[in-house]
Amino acid sequence: ISKTYIAHKEEIKVLDNITYEFEMGKFYAIMGHSGSGKSTLINILGMLENADTGKYYLNGRLVNDLSDEVKTELRRDNIGLVFQEFYLDENLNALENVILPMLINSKINKSDRKKKALELLTKVGLESRVNHLPRELSGGEMQRVCIARALANDPQIILADEPTGNLDVKAEKGILENLKKLSEEGKCVIVVSHSPKVKSFADKVLELSEGKLK
Repeated sequence: ISKTYIAHKEEIKVLDNITYEFEMGKFYAIMGHSGSGKSTLINILGMLENADTGKYYLNGRLVNDLSDEVKTELRRDNIGLVFQEFYLDENLNALENVILPMLINSKINKSDRKKKALELLTKVGLESRVNHLPRELSGGEMQRVCIARALANDPQIILADEPTGNLDVKAEKGILENLKKLSEEGKCVIVVSHSPKVKSFADKVLELSEGKLK
């Protein structure tokens, strides 16, 4: 796939004919300097953005020409997104924030939502913080709520864009340990990061430089 932006009337090719196959059950770290195209790549993988050229297959299915509605359904069922900014609803507690993505998933019964959300928050070590609002949580705890929320619809792929960028060293380690555990459970985890610490958790470290993934 390739992607070019126009800035100040100049073409900037952030992704230059990249070909790569990500596998289930692995933790990938994508490194690169600011502006190297890491977030663009994550957005394309998450179907939030389209490549200019090339083909993107998700579990063997070509997604390029699918409608936005179908892409939304595919993303809901297959991909969990975690960002540097938490994007939690400040008026909802941790439990309610995790339940939120389940509301648009008809496959999850209404009666099962609370139980599932509790299980996910327990999975990330927040069983004692389920009734706390985001402002009552630390940065590391908020990011763990985000991971639980990303797992709400049981996706097989986790895409994380600078998930520890706003966290201290201890919280960063905890988040990377959570993501590593998910890959060991069979999920494909792809993390974009500036932090060198992510390398010690990754099965595969890739560098994005001059539009190429190496």
